[in-house]
Amino acid sequence: MKKLLLCFFAVVSIAYCQVLEKHITFRVLPQTMPDTAKVYIVGNHPQLGAWQPDVVALTRQSDGGWRRTFSFKTGEALEYKFTRGAWDKEAVNAEGVVPRNSVLHVRNDTTIVLEIASWKDLRHKVEGQITGTVKYHRDMTGEGIRPREVMVWLPPSYDSTTKRYPVLYMHDGQNLFDPRTAFMGHDWQVDEVADSLIRAGQMKEIIIVGVNNSSERRQDYSDSAKGRAYMKFLATTLKPFIDANYRTRPQREHTATMGSSMGGLISFLLVWHHPETFSQAGCLSPAFIAPFDSAVTMVESYKGANKKIRIYMDNGGVALDSVLQSGCDAMLNALEQKSFKRGKNLEWFHDQAAEHNEQAWARRVWRPLL
Repeated sequence: MKKLLLCFFAVVSIAYCQVLEKHITFRVLPQTMPDTAKVYIVGNHPQLGAWQPDVVALTRQSDGGWRRTFSFKTGEALEYKFTRGAWDKEAVNAEGVVPRNSVLHVRNDTTIVLEIASWKDLRHKVEGQITGTVKYHRDMTGEGIRPREVMVWLPPSYDSTTKRYPVLYMHDGQNLFDPRTAFMGHDWQVDEVADSLIRAGQMKEIIIVGVNNSSERRQDYSDSAKGRAYMKFLATTLKPFIDANYRTRPQREHTATMGSSMGGLISFLLVWHHPETFSQAGCLSPAFIAPFDSAVTMVESYKGANKKIRIYMDNGGVALDSVLQSGCDAMLNALEQKSFKRGKNLEWFHDQAAEHNEQAWARRVWRPLL
């Protein structure tokens, strides 16, 4: 009897300990990654290397991401970062700054998905300049969103004629024209590309409005209260301001929007929700996967009249872009089920060798501009 009780308590004890332990999976998606490098997690727990930057490597996945699962006791507080094996190769954010330690309080089985914009040692020399005339409007804001700078690029003939021009509204404006303000010193070169295409007679002259992002970019560019406030700002505050201060063609058929990643998502949402104001959207490497796949569901459940809008979509095939591909496929299928036709009001381009960064978007931004 005594042995049975001991066995019983041993089983209960093991089961209890198992209940106390939770599985924590870290999934990391680097935007830039040298071919032979590894991603390491480093943190305050022995399983996380006890702050040694080259001890605990993650496992590379076929989609270009990195992954590893650990077991921690319920209630433990974890602090962690990521490196490529040394502190001078630490992960940095989109501004090129080393972020604070990430913190997780272990309560449930959890998967943490993180994007790594770049690494401390991958410093880029800023090269290039602004081509053409850019006007600046600071502290533009609307109800429910943070102030931001707006830049207006004017076409070559703007100062020598009285003609009016179509307008393209682009997100992440600081990355469009000026390498000094662009992420890691690489801008989209939209000014150079547009100027060249215009002078070659391959595209009509347009005004390009670059709207800087804010510290709340993720919320501003998603289907959220902040996102709806941002879209309202563009449609009812910024566009009237641009139309009043520049020689525009204000009709919807002459008004478009474009962006990449989350900017591609908000470009789609903007033209979908405000077709009375915007008629075209360029969505480069758009984020249509979870937790932003509500955009796909929205299209699938739409029962109204056919939307009189045009959509351009593209995506790369490396690292994060390969992860985004399933969302692109789902959105393309949803749009085609709603009578969108490729070559008519829907365009798709797959740049198989392209990564998820400004250099890749700069190389193909000419496509939606034509």
